[in-house]
Amino acid sequence: MPTGTSSSRAFQWLSLVAMIWLQSINGTNSDFPAYSSQLKQLLSLSQLQLNNLAFASDAGKLFGFLSGVAARHLPLWLVLIAGSILGLFGYGLQYLFLANHIPSLSYWQFFSLSVLAGNSICWINTVCYIVTINNFPSHRQLAIGLTTSYVGLSAKIYTDVVEAFFPSSPAKKAKAYLLLNSCVPLAVSIIAAPIVRDNINVGKCKRMNRGFVIIVVITVITGVYAVISSLGSVSSVLTPLIKVILSLAFLLVTLVTPLGDFLELKWRMSRERRVRVLSVEEGVKQGERESEGIHNAEEAEEEEVTVDGGYSKEEVGARLMLKRIDFWLYFIIYLFGATLGLVFLNNLGQVAESRGLSASSSLVSLSSAFGFFGRLVPSILDYCFSKSKYMVSRPASIAILMAPLSGAFFLLLNSTNIFLFIGTAIIGVCTGAITSMAVSTTTELFGSKNFGVNHNVVVANIPLGSFLFGYLAALIYRIKGNGDGRCMGVQCYRETFLLWGSLCFLGTLLALILYARTRKFYSQRL
Repeated sequence: MPTGTSSSRAFQWLSLVAMIWLQSINGTNSDFPAYSSQLKQLLSLSQLQLNNLAFASDAGKLFGFLSGVAARHLPLWLVLIAGSILGLFGYGLQYLFLANHIPSLSYWQFFSLSVLAGNSICWINTVCYIVTINNFPSHRQLAIGLTTSYVGLSAKIYTDVVEAFFPSSPAKKAKAYLLLNSCVPLAVSIIAAPIVRDNINVGKCKRMNRGFVIIVVITVITGVYAVISSLGSVSSVLTPLIKVILSLAFLLVTLVTPLGDFLELKWRMSRERRVRVLSVEEGVKQGERESEGIHNAEEAEEEEVTVDGGYSKEEVGARLMLKRIDFWLYFIIYLFGATLGLVFLNNLGQVAESRGLSASSSLVSLSSAFGFFGRLVPSILDYCFSKSKYMVSRPASIAILMAPLSGAFFLLLNSTNIFLFIGTAIIGVCTGAITSMAVSTTTELFGSKNFGVNHNVVVANIPLGSFLFGYLAALIYRIKGNGDGRCMGVQCYRETFLLWGSLCFLGTLLALILYARTRKFYSQRL
């Protein structure tokens, strides 16, 4: 195999590792439930005002299309740095305010900074999606699933760091979350910027499959650790510092694949140098024959390299996409599925507080860990059975996931804490899986050429749902509560969970309709 191709493959794997690192720290809005109660007290907010701050972070996605436009006209590394700087300003100014380093901010200024911080996530996500899709078109869903699964670890990573280095008052912990949210993404983006390339595609080969197997194994082990360390009995044994060290170790281990390809490249170059020395000693003709034989043997080691650009139903821009019935079905399905799950996770801190559960951070870590597996498992199944006649299409898979998601909301009507943990785990898994599959679904239904803009239009339903569903939940919470704005008991969210479960069931029916409309297209792929 030519050394140039080996070098390109090493950089191809390195780009995937860089995207994994970026995604693992880019879920800065997912740790909001861990400090929302403290923020409510520090700023003297009502439940409605607190809910609006959660909405503000999601509202940043309304302007997510700007990152797609920027990615079409600017270098991706510049888009990445720009996004992390937006987060630095958004979260950083909030931290400086709470730490009394700047004059007082009004509520609406704090709200606007949350919008800015939420928008920064879109910029980093857009870069990660474009790099992954373009560098691994033949394994698009698996690569996307691997990288986005690490978003599910963000809340756990930030929570462990805060518990390890800021084990003080709840108020100081809230400030610590904002400080980490502002600085960590910028630091990792600076490290990843030189590696961000979206044109490193060397096709399919045996070593490509081997590399994915290695990274999948590492990712699964990481997920198992995340789930186990989130359980109460195990969590009390491991200190927060040990959890942080283990998380960093698992992230660093992903370098095994690019380092392996790089060392293999060095070995091949050394082998070729020995051949050239041998050719001088034994004669040019003999040396040429041996050199040719070695190159032929190296080429025989590889399977035939092919480049697959992936499958798309059609290539359309955002304007034309908005005229498609399939888009609106897909939009509403996402709204009644993954978005509802995200709204629940945003309110997880208040739900836990209303149930009298003091350790809300453990519940957040649990949802984060199960969300990790939710994003990963569908991609592994797609990789293993993509050409099998038993593999269901993505719209059908989304419909299958919507059913237990709907059931989980009804499960939360039970007042015991065990059902709260089970329901949270199910919602984390299903929400993560739908979010992961949505990236490939967008490219399959509407093409990859305008993906940066198209997918940001699709996820614009997140701020819409965050406002509508979150505001209604906060309104019911206030009605059920007492005079001081607090509510205790399962009745605080009973009507909310009934409504969310019913809407999710409706989304399941719409997903079946989308499956019926796209069945012919997906059947042609098998």
